[in-house]
Amino acid sequence: MELTVEHLKEFKRYLDVWKRYKKEVKLKDFTENIDKQNMVLHAMFVAIQSAIDLANDMIVSRNLEEPETYRETFEILGKNKIIPSNLSSRLASLAGFRNVIAHVYFRLDAKRAYKVFQHGYITLGEFEKFIERIVKKSKEK
Repeated sequence: MELTVEHLKEFKRYLDVWKRYKKEVKLKDFTENIDKQNMVLHAMFVAIQSAIDLANDMIVSRNLEEPETYRETFEILGKNKIIPSNLSSRLASLAGFRNVIAHVYFRLDAKRAYKVFQHGYITLGEFEKFIERIVKKSKEK
């Protein structure tokens, strides 16, 4: 679980950054200021990627099937009842959005991205609680 602990630290760090940006960056700033948009999207990308890394750690440590996509990473956790299925589907959507950030900046819908920015944080916060419980249980063994 050592790798998971490192991924959890990175995840928490960028989730905190995301939280701060949620308070500071309003829709108008996000849609009209490319620098603000870039800083927010970077924090979102790293937080989501860290969640994917954590999910992969869970899959490997349990010898579960190997995901073919980032979305599948969370679907596998849901299918195996490691996280609730409704959380799994929301995380899978965030993984899809991570790909939009990584590959299609020029087609990014700023208003849609801002909506994900506002609501995705809550989903990742729920995932954080599950991961912390899993890490805590593994330390108790």
